[in-house]
Amino acid sequence: MGLISYFYLFLSLLLPVLAAAQALQSYIVQLHPHDGDGEAALASKLHWHLSFLEKSVPWEQEKRPSSRLLYSYHTVFDGFAAQLTDDEAAALRALPAVASVRADRRVELHTTYSYKFLGLNFCPTGAWARSGYGRGTIVGVLDTGVWPESPSFDDRGMPPLPVRWSGVCQGGEHFNATNCNRKLIGARFYAKGHRANYPTNPSEAASLLEYVSPRDAHGHGTHTASTAAGAAVAGASVLGAGAGEARGVAPGAHVAAYKVCWFNGCFSSDILAGMDDAVRDGVDVLSLSLGGFPIPLFEDSIAIGSFRATARGVSVVCAAGNNGPAPSSVANEAPWVLTVGAATLDRRFPAYVRLGNGRVLYGESMYPGKIDLKKRGKELELVYAVGGTRESEYCIKGSLDPAAVAGKMVVCDRGVTGRADKGEAVKEAGGAAMVLANSEINGQEDSIDVHVLPATLVGYREAVELKKYISSTPRPVAKIVFGGTRIGRARAPAVALFSARGPSLTNPSVLKPDVVAPGVNIIAAWPGNLGPSGLEDDARRSNFTVLSGTSMACPHVSGIAALVRSAHPSWSPAMVRSAIMTTADITDRRGKPIMDGDGGRADVFAMGAGHVNPARAVDPGLVYDIQPADYVTHLCTLGYTHMEIFKITHAGVNCSAVLQQDRGFTLNYPSIAVALKNRATTAVLRRTVTNVGTPNSTYTVQVAAPPGVKVTVAPTTLAFVEFGEQRSFQVTIVAPASPPAGQDSAGGYLVWKQIGGQGKHVVRSPIAVTWTVE
Repeated sequence: MGLISYFYLFLSLLLPVLAAAQALQSYIVQLHPHDGDGEAALASKLHWHLSFLEKSVPWEQEKRPSSRLLYSYHTVFDGFAAQLTDDEAAALRALPAVASVRADRRVELHTTYSYKFLGLNFCPTGAWARSGYGRGTIVGVLDTGVWPESPSFDDRGMPPLPVRWSGVCQGGEHFNATNCNRKLIGARFYAKGHRANYPTNPSEAASLLEYVSPRDAHGHGTHTASTAAGAAVAGASVLGAGAGEARGVAPGAHVAAYKVCWFNGCFSSDILAGMDDAVRDGVDVLSLSLGGFPIPLFEDSIAIGSFRATARGVSVVCAAGNNGPAPSSVANEAPWVLTVGAATLDRRFPAYVRLGNGRVLYGESMYPGKIDLKKRGKELELVYAVGGTRESEYCIKGSLDPAAVAGKMVVCDRGVTGRADKGEAVKEAGGAAMVLANSEINGQEDSIDVHVLPATLVGYREAVELKKYISSTPRPVAKIVFGGTRIGRARAPAVALFSARGPSLTNPSVLKPDVVAPGVNIIAAWPGNLGPSGLEDDARRSNFTVLSGTSMACPHVSGIAALVRSAHPSWSPAMVRSAIMTTADITDRRGKPIMDGDGGRADVFAMGAGHVNPARAVDPGLVYDIQPADYVTHLCTLGYTHMEIFKITHAGVNCSAVLQQDRGFTLNYPSIAVALKNRATTAVLRRTVTNVGTPNSTYTVQVAAPPGVKVTVAPTTLAFVEFGEQRSFQVTIVAPASPPAGQDSAGGYLVWKQIGGQGKHVVRSPIAVTWTVE
């Protein structure tokens, strides 16, 4: 049968035969709290959860209602997931012990040199040395699984498993307990939500491949896990390109893989089950490179599960999403998670297009090309939109006439299908090379691929010139000149054009994303069952490949969180996040303001606090701490109802009493965001910082106010005598009733700068002001 099962076998092994399948769908049922803890309580909760199905689901022939149960949650969520009809879901909603019943939701994956770009090195005062390379911490990665044979998960030099670890190495198809070691210490998989929601007709996906185990069939999870905490691998490259030593951000940390995503996405019921186990297993950091569009927090399973994870001391790091540059596109907006946008590196893979008229257009590619289009005088005829259809413009499979493209260089517009898929379509039609042309919405964004034929990606400006040249001459020609790997010549970091932006739709009083991190053209580990393009028919093999997305940025920050946790094991998740945010950079490697992918200067809604700086994050000087109860009060200030807050926090609250007791409450967040509604002009916020630097230290404030806005801080100096001492200050923001012309937001910074000889800490908070009319 080979090393991997086809999808029809996956269905035959795992899909239950569902009575009235068309009428069933998966639901997540949240319950009011049930007393008890420990193993006995877990068994009791399972029986309790089953009792609800017994009450609301009829027997089907010989099948008990309990057969409908998918998951029984115990740690990050009170409730269960089950397959129900609409009527059964309605019956459950009517039961007094049921808080909510909502349909399962599908979310998407948000899809080496980066550690050096982050300044991680062997300096005795650097982040690696201060944190012991992340030793003792456990990073839980919720993704598509893991390829355990990858050299990035070699455990040589790793310490024994932490005593607190209680996870397992779950067996399954081509995966058993021997696949785990001191680096990859645990692996589980969750398919019940996926199986319940996927159409039952296997012919719709007959060629799709999948492992029924924690083994990764798609590469995304292997890539993200190795980025966060992969071991050092000398001589790593993608078929010779980008050669160097691959190393995760926290190479001394342990990895636990939770496979919650499959070929058709990730379902909330599976994600909650993975989070539930991960927290109980003992992870320190949860890394989730997945999500969707912004939705209310009380409907967001990731937000709900991460609240309890945070309350139990687990740092949760999430991708911001790839729906940029649209404003308010940021996902994973919960204030208790660390939300990460994507930025570029200063590494480039040039692949120029030399036109027949002498013009040279800049492009990029990771085609491993000792090919030769570099032969002197060798040019290929350029063709575009052969057949005159939109499908041929996008190079959709089957749309290209072999007679028209054979032996030629085909220009393909981005969109509709994947970038690598277009190259495969050109190759199958007999084309010799491809130029992938950015559309206006892609701008100059340069996410590259390991194409199956000679190819390069050009920006929108170059694409316009290229097409103009093609239409200007009866026989346009060109050749691609590959320039290898170049480091340090490009201005970086810059915010990736695709990286999702604020302001937050559901919570405008908290700035999201929190930070940006490397997320463009990231080289990391790759499964042995896939070619580096990720295409099924790509017969090439490589231990590494290149991917782009906030999915790649997220594990960089997960790794940094592991470093901070290792250096400061007693810190709360809020303190870890604060350290990462307040030490972030707002200038690039040339000392100039970080730019945005559209060519302008990046604002706070694009990059949050800035680009992560691990060396400073492990020694932040001051931190902003937040207790779980403070998040509940914050939800009250947003106007959430008692039941909406319960759905998120699993705790009852009387908001009137809470707000009466804590008048003027503002969340002690490391960034400062103010949403001025209905011509309001003033906001007063209170913040408290904790000294985690040197005793007997003094900080003075510096403010770069948003344009047109007045910002005052009192007091202007904070003096600390002892380590752990706290000091509070008040920020008053006075703005015009209407925003500056042509804008609806403005950004600035508040900085606490250490003075005297005690140290050189700089603690920066972005200021974001938005004007809204309701």
